[in-house]
Amino acid sequence: MPSPSERILVVDDEEPIREIVCSMLIAGGKYDCVQAGSGEEALALLESGDEFALMLSDLMMTGMDGLALLERAKERVPEMPVVMVTAVHDISVALAAIRNGAYDYLLKPFEREQLLATVRRALENRRLKVENRAYQTNLESLVEARTQQLHNTMRNLERSYDITLEALGDALDLKDAETEGHSKRVTAFTIAIAKQMGLSDKDIRVIARGAFLHDIGKMAIPDAILRKPSKLTQDEVAIMREHCYRGYQMLRKIPFLSEASDIVYAHQEKYDGTGYPRGLKGDQIPLGARIFSIADTLDAITSDRPYRPAQSLTAARDEIQRWAGRQFDPEVVRVFLAMPENIWSDLRKQINSQSYRFSYTAAGKS
Repeated sequence: MPSPSERILVVDDEEPIREIVCSMLIAGGKYDCVQAGSGEEALALLESGDEFALMLSDLMMTGMDGLALLERAKERVPEMPVVMVTAVHDISVALAAIRNGAYDYLLKPFEREQLLATVRRALENRRLKVENRAYQTNLESLVEARTQQLHNTMRNLERSYDITLEALGDALDLKDAETEGHSKRVTAFTIAIAKQMGLSDKDIRVIARGAFLHDIGKMAIPDAILRKPSKLTQDEVAIMREHCYRGYQMLRKIPFLSEASDIVYAHQEKYDGTGYPRGLKGDQIPLGARIFSIADTLDAITSDRPYRPAQSLTAARDEIQRWAGRQFDPEVVRVFLAMPENIWSDLRKQINSQSYRFSYTAAGKS
């Protein structure tokens, strides 16, 4: 049986008809009826906040007719079904009402069972729509929750990437003390240039990983060569140069580092093709490696070395500009030279501070 909350709004400008309809509904279905003597009165009830499960409205009324009321009612309570009642035996009138949003129509005079059957169908249609909307809402909430769970899982996974990279970096620091701080600085410089070039977050994350791990292949170089204080022999130089390929081999089979491994492989290539290990030229060199090359030179010139003190940023900029088109991609050089000079000193200070912690997976985010 319908619940008492299923209130029906009966609208007709003839009071006797309203009374008859309401008596049929109350006697046959235990519905709660509210009467309105005009379209304006019915609209006022709807706008007052009163809730109705169904509206039965006469089509031909003085003032606001049934079609006008139907249109206004659908704007305010779209989920409430409306059944139009008419004495006009013209199918086109009924179809017009349905096209405008009516659920069904009744032709006067009608029998009580006909009225009750129509009301039951309309209320069942409303119930199904309400349940479907609740299902959709619950489904959207479930999808949102699962999506958030996925995002959390991805963040945790990316955090594990960070930890892995940190561990690799620490291992390299133990192997070669001269690399300490260099990898973080050159990565930060590389990211700054990549952002200025407008690269995507995904591309910047790949480039950041490649920049940070560019020297990881040195872990495979014998200590006697890596730490030799004097000048290397020709054979030792050849072994040292293997670190690009060794690093590539170490990283390419790690899924989240496979793309970054190409940057590690090419980080010693030069724009004019005179670099190593493959002599790549121009656009054959991955863009990340071309960006890294400038960042690496910037850090090398502005950092202390055993054989000379750190030089000025101006000296680094001049040197990079001088080698544009030969060692460096001229377009990347142009972007680099257009960037404010204070960026580099600010990044260096941040990295040197004890509180600084670099997030490689979030590197592409502003």
